[in-house]
Amino acid sequence: MAEATGSSKRVERPLSPHLQIYRIQMTSVSSILTRITGHALMAGVILGVWWLLAAAVSEPYFALANAVMTSWFGKLVMTGSLWAVWYHYLAGLRHLLFDARLGLEIKTAERLGWACILGSVGLTVLTIVIV
Repeated sequence: MAEATGSSKRVERPLSPHLQIYRIQMTSVSSILTRITGHALMAGVILGVWWLLAAAVSEPYFALANAVMTSWFGKLVMTGSLWAVWYHYLAGLRHLLFDARLGLEIKTAERLGWACILGSVGLTVLTIVIV
């Protein structure tokens, strides 16, 4: 851009003004979480399949897999996977409503997003307590 001559001053403007006013929407968060939980479920599946295969291979190998599965890391992965199952399930129900053209109003969609998050946490805790 050519420099202005005379008394004109160049005005400094932010490069991305939309980033200063953009507010993250619950519908975006819930959509992103649905995708993340779908992929993250594979961590629990891989750990569970490894544990089952180790049981079929040998007792020492199963002892190793069982030690990992019952360690803080294994419990963290399995608890996270349990939450991901519940979240993914509730988000799927939410999408069934959307497919039926229900709950598409902004306020309702936001409430459904929060219901998925809070409901999945509650169902995860309930499942841990019951099991």
